Amino acid sequence: MDYGAGNLRSVERALARAGFAVVRAERPSDLDGARLVVLPGVGAFGPAMRRLSEAGFVDALRAWAGEGRPLLGLCLGMQLLFEWSEEDGVHPGLGLLGGRVVRLPHGVKVPHMGWNRMELVKPSAVTAHVRSGEYVYFVHSYYAVPASDCVVAQTWYTLHIPAVVEVGSVVGFQFHPEKSGDVGRRLLLGVRERVGAEARP
Repeated sequence: MDYGAGNLRSVERALARAGFAVVRAERPSDLDGARLVVLPGVGAFGPAMRRLSEAGFVDALRAWAGEGRPLLGLCLGMQLLFEWSEEDGVHPGLGLLGGRVVRLPHGVKVPHMGWNRMELVKPSAVTAHVRSGEYVYFVHSYYAVPASDCVVAQTWYTLHIPAVVEVGSVVGFQFHPEKSGDVGRRLLLGVRERVGAEARP
């Protein structure tokens, strides 16, 4: 999905390597006929939500998820799934997941950037092809504090940070799967298989 806040080419290549047929959505009507919507994102929360709203995607994404259709948020895209963020003020998010997005604590290097271990904390089809302890690539200064038990995997950066979240058809990766090599590819393969299973009659 193209709303001006994503590193789309590398995300598209990673999705293609995992077996997806990728179509870039530039307007809400482009979502018609899709089986999965991917919400990438780099940059700041407030401007990203503003661009989503200006492009007409906010209501479209809420309706999409409300119908139980698969949605995947990547990095900032995962944070946008939550109710609000404190990045540069208080900004409302999509509200598809309960909870908030807050700044990493004082005393740690910001941003959290580079490879870090991912610990699986509960089973999910999305993580079926990876093992606990494998490394993925993070770049973020804020992190999600979920209001419910939606954390599938976490990482440690002076505190536990949600790395994979999942509620119903909505999934989020805090890291960049497109920068995470074979582990990222296997995670996206898990997403593809999950979407395929949901699409069967």
